[in-house]
Parts: sequence; structure tokens; C-alpha cells
Amino acid sequence: MWPCDSLIASPLSRRMIGGTLAPHVPWQVMVYIADKSLDGGSAGGALISDRWILTTGRNLFVRKSRQETQGKDPVIPKVYLGIHGRIQAVASNEVAVEKVVLHPGFQNSSDWENDLALIQLKKPVLMSDKVTPIPLPERGQDLADTLGGTGVITGWGWGATFTLATSLKHLVVPLANHAECKAQYNLTERTPVVDDHMFCTGPTKYEENVCFGDAGGALVVTDAATGDIYAAGILSFDKSCQVSNPVYMKISSYLPWIHSVIRGDTEKSSALRSVAMSKMYLWQQ
Repeated sequence: MWPCDSLIASPLSRRMIGGTLAPHVPWQVMVYIADKSLDGGSAGGALISDRWILTTGRNLFVRKSRQETQGKDPVIPKVYLGIHGRIQAVASNEVAVEKVVLHPGFQNSSDWENDLALIQLKKPVLMSDKVTPIPLPERGQDLADTLGGTGVITGWGWGATFTLATSLKHLVVPLANHAECKAQYNLTERTPVVDDHMFCTGPTKYEENVCFGDAGGALVVTDAATGDIYAAGILSFDKSCQVSNPVYMKISSYLPWIHSVIRGDTEKSSALRSVAMSKMYLWQQ
């Protein structure tokens, strides 16, 4: 996570280097292909049930462009749950993967279209204070009803020193105006065409933002009416250390596909929400 413009950022921003250290985030997943980004790198994901992880489709390929992925099989990544520091990405925290499922419309006409994938684990994971799924949106929940117009994004992506974060970081980011974000990307080459199945966030007041390696992480929001928290989006365009507005896949648009794949494995218990809400409350202090 990255200060968008270190020349104008405040001293506090420079000290934070694009995000503060996160408390433990029990749904955060590290999706790992290789140490070096040129070899596939590592990215984020979100545990959404005891057997399924939601991430981006592009995270499962060494080369990320549509030309490099179409007609090719995705990589089966290593995944790590229950970790905070990158050094904890070791065999004891690795969870075996059964299969990966790309969205059927992944990159049909652009590098960013339908940029989602599901990762099935070989065995259900045991729920704990370190490993807990994040709820998906429920019918009627809308970004327009988000508490404070903000969300929380976490990741191990690049910081101001052009290196991956050694510990998980988080940012509280404002939701961006959809029309303005769409117009911005329409003027920029080799970037997403922002449609109604996507949404954007903006930088923090200290001009911090997400960066390379944060893709796949869930933007978590709070429903103003109920106080429930849920994953509203999956970060897709993580090059926002170069532009103002990162782009997310809007999870509510993809619920039919997600539920058709994971079927009965999804977790909707009130206990799950309570644990997630308690973690979220700590972030907002």
C-alpha cells in the first residue's frame, strides 16, 4: 500500500508508508505463486466459507494480460491462512488446494472483465479467531447504504520503497463517485473499462492507496442500517499507486455465479458476522 504522491503527502503519510499495520484479519488469504512478480508473485484473497476463497482471476496466472491467459490453464497456487506477517507464509500455515474455478466470462473482451476466481480447499478449515470467513452481501444490501461511505482494504502489496510489505497493512478508503471514476478510466489507455459490475474507491486524506500485490483482497464495508459487515468488492486493478482510483469487482453482481459454484458450503451464521464485526470495530478506532 502506497502514498499516491510522496512529494505532497504529509509527514504522517510518509511515516505510515501507505497504510497502518492491520490487526489480525481472519478472512485475509495470501495467494502465492512465486516470490518475484515476474514469476507470478503473490496477492490477496478472501475466505468466504470454510472451503472457498474468492480472489481475482488474474492472480492465478504468471502473465496477467488477456493474451497470456486465454486458452491457458490457471496455476494452482499455494494459499496461506491465519497469518499476519509475510514470514509466516510457511508450510505449517499452508492449506491444500483442491481446484480453482475461473469466472466463465473472465477476460472475454478486456484484461479486466469478470476478474474473479474461486479457490476450493481440499478440506474445510477449522474456524478460530485467526481464521474466519467474511460474509458476502445479502439481498438488499447496497454500497449506497454503507456506513460513512468508506470501506477497509487489507494487503501485503508494495509500499513506498518498491518492496512488498512484510506485515499485513490496512487502509480505510472512501467510496468514489462511479461516474467520475468511469470517466477517468475512459481517458486512460490499458486500464479497465469501468462498468456496472465494478466500483472504485479513492485515496485516503493522506493520499495513500493500494498498489501491486494487493489485488484479490476484499473491500469490507459496514451496512449503516444493520451494522453488519460484508465483503463488497474484490480488488482487481491494483495499480493505483499510479492512478487515484482502484477498481473492484462488485461482489453483489456475481452472487449467482458464486453461489452456483460453492453451493452449500457458504457460511451465513450470525456468529460469523459477530466475530467479523468485532474485528472491524477495532479498525475504526
